[in-house]
Amino acid sequence: MRALPPGARVYILCALLGAGACGIPALRAGTPWLTVGALAALYLCVELVRGCRFLRARVPEGMGAFFPVVLAAVFLLPPAAAALVAVPGAVAGRVDRRPAGVRRTWHAAQQSVAAWAAGHAYALLHGPAALGGPGPHRPPGFPEVLLPAAAASVVFCLVLTLLDAGILVTAERRPARAAWHGLLLRALVPFCVHGLAGLMMAVLWHSRYGSPAALLVLLPMYISCWVFAQYHRERAAHQATIRALVQAVDIKDRYTRGHSERVGQASAMIARELGMPEDRLEVVRFAGILHDVGKLGVPTRLLRKDGPLTPDERRVIELHPEYGHEMVRGIGFLGEARSAILHHHERVDGSGYPYGLHGDQIPAVARVVAVADAFDAMTSTRSYSRARPVRTALTELDRCAGSQFDPEMVGALVRAIAREGWNPVVTSDEDTVAVAAPRGAEPTATTPGGLLPGQGTAVPGAAPRGAGGGR
Repeated sequence: MRALPPGARVYILCALLGAGACGIPALRAGTPWLTVGALAALYLCVELVRGCRFLRARVPEGMGAFFPVVLAAVFLLPPAAAALVAVPGAVAGRVDRRPAGVRRTWHAAQQSVAAWAAGHAYALLHGPAALGGPGPHRPPGFPEVLLPAAAASVVFCLVLTLLDAGILVTAERRPARAAWHGLLLRALVPFCVHGLAGLMMAVLWHSRYGSPAALLVLLPMYISCWVFAQYHRERAAHQATIRALVQAVDIKDRYTRGHSERVGQASAMIARELGMPEDRLEVVRFAGILHDVGKLGVPTRLLRKDGPLTPDERRVIELHPEYGHEMVRGIGFLGEARSAILHHHERVDGSGYPYGLHGDQIPAVARVVAVADAFDAMTSTRSYSRARPVRTALTELDRCAGSQFDPEMVGALVRAIAREGWNPVVTSDEDTVAVAAPRGAEPTATTPGGLLPGQGTAVPGAAPRGAGGGR
């Protein structure tokens, strides 16, 4: 969202107008402003506390650690009033990336619309009557109140994830189905838990002990927030581990600097195009980034050799997938990425290495990385070969599909680049130039990376094994 496309700006403006329309009916007489103000202030406070030092770890933006307060408002207030409760906390919430103002405004708009929609779902199923009213004479009706509360929580989740998916489609040009499906699967269970906590707040709010009793629900929410923050901290440690391994490879082999990150990016594009869930997509990206980590076990003189390799030298180079697998075998969070590191040089016709697997014997993640690796190798400038145009590289991949590469993975990369272009984002020292989509002119990637000397592509005399992608 650094530079919003026009479609994303229009989309956000429509969300803002929709949020305004949702909240306007609350200005009519009869709105319980005292309850609205108390819940809005409570949500604001917990959002401010969410990033305090007490938690000892930062919670990522958009996670909505205290959505139970908004859902309690859905259960206690008319839909329009619940939409207003969400605004102060969303505007004050912490954001990690620019433009901060746009992001805060967007969070406020989407939470308002989601609260309004959830409130109508709750009312439609007679939730207010089932919840009862203040005082001991109208206790909540269990289990009658659970169905409308669950429906409201699900609607709240659906609207939030649908609006978020729209941003991913309009601002980042992701496929609509893959964007929403991944967000929904990841968010549905947490939002059901938030809904249960919100219902507990609403029940206590209506009890004879009044609104102060509802604050007791916040204690377990603080604990859950702390637990999630610890998880986020562990995730950051995982990222640091991967970065250290990649930097070690980059230092050893100057020609592959940036190659690992670009392969990770291309692998993620393929996985996203195939509709893989978000958690598996991250594993695929890790596999792409770490696919060449085994080069740490290869003599530096071979990695930096400018001339052709001898058969013995090639056999040494071809041990790097096994070296890499041994290095990461004990890193549990990598999951499938470990098998991709071992098998990314296998070929679907069985002529690859280290084990000569063929077809579906090769893990799917390894087949993804093989295509991404070859693509970046062909579109990267090396000391012994110039970068090829993106269109030419894709044509070469298509030519080798079915023999060297999985046709499904090649097709996914072609579609993804046709829609998004190839814009490698590299954070290494020799980071560089974005490459446009293969429409009209034929751009080339001028970043260093990809193949080792002698790896080449299917051009006669360059590499008899087939399209690029390394040894």
